[in-house]
Amino acid sequence: MAATTEADVVSVLMLTVNRPQFVKPAVESLVMQDHLNWELLIIHDGIDARVTEAVEPWLARDSRIRYFHRRIMGGMANAWNFGLTHARGPFIGILDDDDAWLRPDKLRRQVECLVARSDVACVGGGAIVVDGKGREVMRYLKPAESSECRKNALLANPIVHSTAVFRKAAVEAVGGYDEGLRGYMDWDLWLKVMRHGNVMNLPDYLATYRIWDGGGSSRNVMGNAVSAFWIVSRHRRFFKRFPLAIVATLCYIAFALLPSALRRQSYQTLSQLKKRAFASRSPAS
Repeated sequence: MAATTEADVVSVLMLTVNRPQFVKPAVESLVMQDHLNWELLIIHDGIDARVTEAVEPWLARDSRIRYFHRRIMGGMANAWNFGLTHARGPFIGILDDDDAWLRPDKLRRQVECLVARSDVACVGGGAIVVDGKGREVMRYLKPAESSECRKNALLANPIVHSTAVFRKAAVEAVGGYDEGLRGYMDWDLWLKVMRHGNVMNLPDYLATYRIWDGGGSSRNVMGNAVSAFWIVSRHRRFFKRFPLAIVATLCYIAFALLPSALRRQSYQTLSQLKKRAFASRSPAS
């Protein structure tokens, strides 16, 4: 087991809404970590009693787990910012309730990287995409080096949110998650952070990323499309390839306007193509 100190506490934020079936595997993937100095903040928006029932056994089992039940839903960005204000550690990890971490050394390696690299504000990694039943759809890595992350930052999110571990102070310094956006709040956050520091990715698959009908991305296509337009416009002066990026966002808006049946049929295929287009070609260990 890795030795721990007060300086390397990771506060892991898990948002959950009406998806009790995924709580157990997500929490189990955190409990198996060999970096022991963590706390888990489960932020439950809504009144679904099944979520509370799924969480209660974990509260009795592990004192590092804290449960915040907010009966009035505040939105994802609001919930993440709420978690930031209650987090005790200098590092923040993200674990969406319908995702799971894959490696027991994930947190330890990311903390070691942040401790060794004062210029790096966030460390992410690759993901394995699964469907609603947990079947693998594809896998992809993100660019490892900061320069490569910056190169295509306006075209694709440089960090998979559920793989991220970042410095709390760096995110607080840029105002946290933008609660005015309807989607892609994490992409906007990384771009704000990258104006002042660096982000990078480990060349390994660190988490499963679930794409399914109950997921936020598939249910919020128009919100994501409009947010992408504003994010690209907001950050155009700080990153390259703005003309291509704005064309891509306009295509996304056109896609969102398609009939819902056609959009649902093509969503996963187009999502996979985009992920492959901007994935790292580096082999994973």
